[in-house]
Parts: sequence; structure tokens; C-alpha cells
Amino acid sequence: MSRQKPKSVWLLRGVWAYFILLIFEGALRKWVLPEIASPLLVIRDPIALWLVLRLILQKKFPFTSFTIGSIAVGIIGTITAIIIGHGNLTVALFGARIFLIHIPALYAIGIILNKNDVENMGKVLLWLTAPMVMLVIFQFYSPQSAWVNRGVGGDLAGAGFGNVLGYSRPPGVFSFANGNTLFFSLVCCFVFYFWFNTKSVNKLALITATVGLVVAIPLSISRTLLFQVVITGIFSLFIGFRKPRFITHLIIGTLVFGLLLFILNSTNLFKLSTEVFVTRFTDANESEGGLEGVFIDRFLGGMYNALVNSTDLPFFGYGLGLGSNVGSQLLTGQRTFLVAEQEWGRIIGELGALLGIFVIFLRVLFAFKLAILSYKKLQKDDVLPWLILSLGFLLIAQGQWAQPTSLGFSVFVGGLLLASLKKKANN
Repeated sequence: MSRQKPKSVWLLRGVWAYFILLIFEGALRKWVLPEIASPLLVIRDPIALWLVLRLILQKKFPFTSFTIGSIAVGIIGTITAIIIGHGNLTVALFGARIFLIHIPALYAIGIILNKNDVENMGKVLLWLTAPMVMLVIFQFYSPQSAWVNRGVGGDLAGAGFGNVLGYSRPPGVFSFANGNTLFFSLVCCFVFYFWFNTKSVNKLALITATVGLVVAIPLSISRTLLFQVVITGIFSLFIGFRKPRFITHLIIGTLVFGLLLFILNSTNLFKLSTEVFVTRFTDANESEGGLEGVFIDRFLGGMYNALVNSTDLPFFGYGLGLGSNVGSQLLTGQRTFLVAEQEWGRIIGELGALLGIFVIFLRVLFAFKLAILSYKKLQKDDVLPWLILSLGFLLIAQGQWAQPTSLGFSVFVGGLLLASLKKKANN
């Protein structure tokens, strides 16, 4: 169905622009326009702001408790950061833009897109998977001094992270390795979805993306990606148990996945990357207290410690933006964690106990609301929201929003989740 109003077409193009820049912002900052890498860090912000303002002017923007609360926190947090916090306006605005622009943009994306648009973006992700994996392979086997591994601003030290048996975590087209992890985590949601709906997708794209996802897990050297694939797999198993008519699709997908593992395990590339990944997994687990430590620190994000330590902070915290790398760079000249590494600790550290816990409450409440709505859709045999929820729940509840790429994926995935809850448009 063609959209009747030209404004709607431009809004849709705006969301596609946000999507494209989310994927390729790192490439611009590393390879194409390294001389303006710093301004490009916020290249999606004007688009997000434009989407929100257009919807407000069209009286289509929803002023919900989540959006109103976020905007209020952004305004109050900016004032307190300048008056009684760190006192730097630029740093405060960098932190406030999360609440004033990006959280509203999440809703804007959900309003502008429909379910057909979500599926189309998922199909684009499937086609992008193969070239992304090829790039990751080159980065994995190339030294950090190679052009393919060049860092932000053309940094010759390389963009790889960590060192395991002489290999670093490849960032793909992104500025940092977390973007690579988030990209393949989102791909995973759509790979599972289209295995449940094989008639609606190009089979070559689906099989290629499935192979790419399996290969990317060890190449990424990312435990977070492995855990996310497992979580999405558990959500898929729940679909099979809850809706028996999907069991056949689940069995076929599982057999294909197993066959791919068997074939790939005979290749030297997969064996080497798996050895590196297992070494990283084992060493990190030992240093963090085993799997229990990994789940508590990484997936729960230090929530308990953030709440316990909140009593020692100033009432309005140290100021918005202070917990970001940009904030620390502007204030100290170095990239370091001035507040806390984990998200809940950062929020409370920047805003104080009262506002910080309020923000956490809003995020968790919104995540559970989306979970309930997604489950209701699952009861009607609509599995798309449920599978996107497998990634979106944690990103919304405790994703690291101070980091621009993580923030971008949280906003985009949240918007896709809202849009997927709609009915399909008629063709």
C-alpha cells in the first residue's frame, strides 16, 4: 500500500536514514571522514530530533508517562548538573540528549513504522550479514596496524579490543566492538523469526545470514553475543512449546543450525576462532567468578550495587553526562569511567538516588509493558514482537545508553518492537 501523505514518506525515509547511519556511522568515523570523527559521533541526533518534532507538529506524538518523565528528567538533570554538579554545559547537554531526543525518538520510530517496514528492515539485515562477516574475518586475521582495523579518526593503533592468543575483538564497521555484538544480536532475532516464516523471505538470504551468524559468534570473541543468541534461542523454544504449530519450523531450524556447526567445525577458520573464543570465555569466567559472576555483573549490570551505593552520592548526583566517555574526555582529557561502568550505577551516579531510581523504574516498567504486549501477540500466533523482545528487553531495561552505538541500537530496537506490535498493512 502506498502512503497517502508525502510527509509520511519523508518520515519513513528519516527512520531509514537513522538505521543506515546506525550501521555505518563507525565506517564514516574510521575510514571515510576520520578528520571529523568527533562531530559524527552525534550524526543521528538531528534526524532523531527531526522525527520527534515532525510528529509533535502533526499532533501524532504520544506524550506517555515514559516520554514525559524522560523529558522532565532531561530538563531537571541539565539544570542540576550546571548549578550543583560538574558545571559543564556541553557535558550536561550530551547527557540530557538521551532523555530529550533519543527516548522520544524511540516512540517516534514505533509510530512511523508498521509491521511491514519492520520485516523489510529485517530482510536488509539478513543481506548485510554476509559482507559484515567477511569484514570481521579480515579484521580477525589482520594486524591492528592494517587499514581494515583502523580506529576512530584514523587511529593507527587499531580499533580492536582485548587480546586473546594474539587476536583482538573485531569491531566490524562500527567504532567499537560492542556495535558488532549488537548488530549480530539483532540479526539473530530476524534469523529466528524468518525460520518461523520462511515463505516471507528469500531463502538464500536466510541461509546466508544463518551461516554468517554461526561464524560470527566465535569470531566476535564476545560472550555477550553468545549469551544473546542463547536467550533468543530460549525465546524460540518457548514459542515451540507454547504454539505447537511452530514446532516443525523449530525442528527444521535446529537441524540446519546443527548441520552448519558440523560443517564449519571441519574448517580451520572456524576451529581457530572457536579456540580463541573458548580461551577468552574460560579466562574471563575465572577472573569474574565463573558463570554466576558473568550473569550478575554483565546481565544484571551491577544493579544491586548501584542501589546500595546510592546513599553515598550527592542528592542530585555528579551531573548528567559525567558517566560517558565524551564527558570524561571533555572534563579530564582522558576516557575513563568517572562514575560507574555499569548502566544503573552510571544513572544513579549522574542523577542522584531520587532521579536515578525514577529513571530506572521508568525503563524497567516500560520493558515489562512491552513484554506483556509481546506475549499477548504471541498468543495470537504473532512471533515477531516476542523475538525482538529477546534483545529489546535488556537493552531498554539496562542497556548502556551513555555509549552512542549502544544507545542507537536501544532506540532502534525499541522502536522496531513498538512497530511490530501493530497489524500488518494491507498490500
